[in-house]
Amino acid sequence: MKIGILGGTFNPVHIGHLILAQESVEELELDKLVFLPSYIPPHKSRAELINPEDRFNMLLIAIRGNPIFEVSRLEIEKRGTSYSVESLKEFRNLYGVEAELFFVTGSDSLKELPTWKDLNGIFRMAKFVVAERAGYSLEGVPEEANIISIPRVEISSSEIRERVRENSPIRYLVPDGVREYIEKNRLYRPC
Repeated sequence: MKIGILGGTFNPVHIGHLILAQESVEELELDKLVFLPSYIPPHKSRAELINPEDRFNMLLIAIRGNPIFEVSRLEIEKRGTSYSVESLKEFRNLYGVEAELFFVTGSDSLKELPTWKDLNGIFRMAKFVVAERAGYSLEGVPEEANIISIPRVEISSSEIRERVRENSPIRYLVPDGVREYIEKNRLYRPC
């Protein structure tokens, strides 16, 4: 079995995340892709980070109807700072040694790669996959990495949060169900 793992804050999940996930499934011929929302990301500001349950729920809404996608509660239930190497150990235990694990990250994460906890451990447990992201260099891609190309989509979670704060539309940037969830729960709005 070939399983892709796509971690992140998903604050909120948007169309770019879903395109990255689908392209990963196609290019890597995955049987399953697991979205892994972090509880506390070690490399991102926590200032605008909303409740992990809301981020988890938005992911469930976003992947509805795609049987190859699933969302893991692993890092949310573990609590604390989320480290990829620790989560991969759990996935390895869950799926066994016969499963092929693919850890997917965007090229925007490359600048932080030297600070990741036990990067060599990640390389030992999974195939490391870097998705080329618009506006981010592939400089610093480890030689162990596979590079996949995805359609260029200029969307970011920070842009979506800013648009919500400004009361600008986010339709077509996020799935409709996610947009409705954000509106209903008044997420990303100033207090």
